[in-house]
Amino acid sequence: MNYYSTNDSAAEMSFKEAVIKGLPHDKGLFFPKEIPSLPASFFEQLPSLSLPAIAFEVLQPFVAPDITAEDLQKICDEVFTFPIPLVEVEKNIYSLELFHGPTCAFKDVGARFMSRCLQAFAEPDRPVTVLVATSGDTGSAVANGFLGLENIDVVVVYPQLGVSEIQEMQFTTLGQNTSAVGIEGTFDDCQALVKQAFSDEELNQKKNLSSANSINVARWLPQMVYYFHAWGQWKNLNPEAEEVTIAVPSGNFGNLAAGLLARQMGLPVTYFVAATNRNKIVPDYLETGVYTPASSVCTIANAMDVGSPNNFPRIQELFGDDLEALQKVVKGFWVDDEKIKSTIKLVHQENGYMLDPHGAIGYLSLQQLLPDLKTPGIFLETAHPAKFKKSMEEVLGQEIELPEQLKVFKGRQKQVTDMPNDFAGFKMLLMQEHKEGTL
Repeated sequence: MNYYSTNDSAAEMSFKEAVIKGLPHDKGLFFPKEIPSLPASFFEQLPSLSLPAIAFEVLQPFVAPDITAEDLQKICDEVFTFPIPLVEVEKNIYSLELFHGPTCAFKDVGARFMSRCLQAFAEPDRPVTVLVATSGDTGSAVANGFLGLENIDVVVVYPQLGVSEIQEMQFTTLGQNTSAVGIEGTFDDCQALVKQAFSDEELNQKKNLSSANSINVARWLPQMVYYFHAWGQWKNLNPEAEEVTIAVPSGNFGNLAAGLLARQMGLPVTYFVAATNRNKIVPDYLETGVYTPASSVCTIANAMDVGSPNNFPRIQELFGDDLEALQKVVKGFWVDDEKIKSTIKLVHQENGYMLDPHGAIGYLSLQQLLPDLKTPGIFLETAHPAKFKKSMEEVLGQEIELPEQLKVFKGRQKQVTDMPNDFAGFKMLLMQEHKEGTL
């Protein structure tokens, strides 16, 4: 499979080249030249297939010939080691729990898959520096996925006041081949610094940079797998049902773009919901046809505090920039903090189910939209509620128990370099040689 740039002025690259490069030089996004269709036999077998088996079938066309079938099967067996269950919350509304991995967030899937790909591609005499901006869960998933790998250094860039305490602990206390940089600004500022780093010629001559945000195809593509897995579980529970809607809490829109790519491969999902917090650029676009990125607004659902979604061009590419075609499949929804909080409290009281702030947005979108869409619905529960311990305890008025994956970070000492939102200083920092836990 070859990949082209969504800006259409960069040379095509193989999967290996696209993964290592991260971003095309024209500042577009890599996109597969072909979108394969999966056979009817795959969907007939899907309800009984394991996660690694689904991953192998879905991803093989996208990684060949750079990753052999044997190596891909090994990667899938190493990555998909934790459950991703579909849980009924109430009649016709299900939660796809994506928080059972090592860092309790959906990004464990993409980060672990990408780490294995980069490890396979890294050259001993040319170490790779993985540069990642995070609004919370990406940083911890990437740092954990790459921890201890030879010839790969990881630099996590995050807004100093824009992530939860537990999220911050997960990527600032690891040391080894990981470093953290706290920026005085928003996630959008961090994302802009990372993008500028990839376009800086001097920096790229000295450092072999690669991205681990969902802009990287090796982070983005494996997210398709759990949509197929969700549908298989749903069909087991509802063998006669034909239509379903999936609500995706959305920030940078890589997750939704992956679901829509799965749909183009044949996944029979009728509608998707782009569910956001007050950073509602895409819901506004779906309503008005005007796409206007804006400064991000801080909310209780901090991982979605993105005012200029990186992955939205991939969604436009999937639909050929046809707004009307997009509107037929993707429905927009947004909600403010007060409604998120009241929803978390109400669902916990009435159903005994604990939503995190991001999952609450997905749940609420289904509650409001399903009567008109006339289908059952699945929402993605993207992170464990305990990752937002302080906010959740304030909402529910009770202590939230930390899962074992998070308890290990309590009491560890942070190692972080704080700096202003300034590319010159950021570049100078990156040019330094890596030392454990610091640049």
